[in-house]
Amino acid sequence: MNTLASRVGLSLLTFALVSNAHAATTLKGQISASITLTGSCQVVGGGKDDDALKFGKLDFGTTNTGFTDASAEVLGQGGGALSIRCSKGANPTVKLGGGDHDGKSEGGSRALADNGGNFVPYDLYADAGHTQVLKVGSDIPLGESTGEPQDVKIYGRAVGKAGLPAGKYSDTIAVELSF
Repeated sequence: MNTLASRVGLSLLTFALVSNAHAATTLKGQISASITLTGSCQVVGGGKDDDALKFGKLDFGTTNTGFTDASAEVLGQGGGALSIRCSKGANPTVKLGGGDHDGKSEGGSRALADNGGNFVPYDLYADAGHTQVLKVGSDIPLGESTGEPQDVKIYGRAVGKAGLPAGKYSDTIAVELSF
């Protein structure tokens, strides 16, 4: 009988072990989630041309060759004010670099050129009254950002001179945005 009892006991023990091996088990854990944000700025209404960011346009319009002066304001691509939107707390600064034809014509530190070697002198200003010249390398600090767009005011004044032929005159000015 001991043999029978041993066999029954061993069978029950095996059944108990197999039953526990197939029982539902719950494991608890967690998933870590994170994101790292870096400060950023964007030119509101700006676009890209090739690999260069467009900061806007300074369009003096159309006038005749006998003009004395023409004024314009740098506008964003949509026609509104040039604006920069940066992360809250950033301190953005716009730096005006050189143009393609700086110093090529008396009457302004910059120049618009046609394809024939003719130049229309002009300068950039921080005010609409043209009293605060923005020279090559000038910084325009915008102050601490709230996260909302900040307008950048840049004005231009082109000066006419005798003997200029009719045609389209242009220049490209380098611009840097640091924050």
